[in-house]
Amino acid sequence: MTTAVVVGNPKPASRTLAAATYLATQLTGDEPDLVIDLATLGTAILDWSDETVAGLVEQVGKADLVVFASPTYKAAYTGLLKLFLDRFAGGTGLSGLAIPLMLGGSPAHSLAPEFTLRPVLTEIGGTVPGRGLYVVDSAHDDPAAYADWLAATRPTVAALLGDRS
Repeated sequence: MTTAVVVGNPKPASRTLAAATYLATQLTGDEPDLVIDLATLGTAILDWSDETVAGLVEQVGKADLVVFASPTYKAAYTGLLKLFLDRFAGGTGLSGLAIPLMLGGSPAHSLAPEFTLRPVLTEIGGTVPGRGLYVVDSAHDDPAAYADWLAATRPTVAALLGDRS
């Protein structure tokens, strides 16, 4: 089983990265195999002929579980994450489970993962095993902010990943 984390925060080593890595670890019991902090790719993310980015897309597409994470900008995920997601083929770009995670300043945009990120992940072939997760920025490092979502979603993830083992 392979697990990946893709983070679309324009700031490298962000709270979003910490939250996504924590979530992937909580879902699988292990550190993710691949962590992509898109901010570190620089202008390569804009170059469709860049082999490094193409390789990352291929690895993510084959992963059994991928946490896609973004801060909430204008009630949606970032353009940086959009640039990466645009590289995936429609319907077949992802072969595994896709977890939409977004962080924001207040609960005002708590439906953003469901209305903005989830549809794209399913369009490119991902299976979203539960509702998207929204975490208030100030609680990104508080396990309680994830507890209810994990209790509801972890059994489904485990059952689906068990089928892939």
